[in-house]
Amino acid sequence: MQIDKLRGKELDQLFQAILSLKDLEECYAFFDDLCTINEIQSLAQRLEVARMLQSGNTYHKIETETGASTATISRVKRCLNYGNDSYQMTLDRIKETQQK
Repeated sequence: MQIDKLRGKELDQLFQAILSLKDLEECYAFFDDLCTINEIQSLAQRLEVARMLQSGNTYHKIETETGASTATISRVKRCLNYGNDSYQMTLDRIKETQQK
């Protein structure tokens, strides 16, 4: 499994830090300190690409609306089809939260 290659003390610490955040404001502050604006926007873009792929949008529409390259779109699609199902899990949870 790919995920096993990532495991380690430092990533555990990072993920524990993320899980300890209490709200959106804490997330904004933490990620602003942790990442560059471009890195944060890139992560957000990938999630939006996943959402749009799940909704059946074409590469062209996704590329036009998000500015993502076809390489990024293809990578996200590969993860959706052959990954750990984490995009789907996350998108489902976001949808559930928005419906409440």
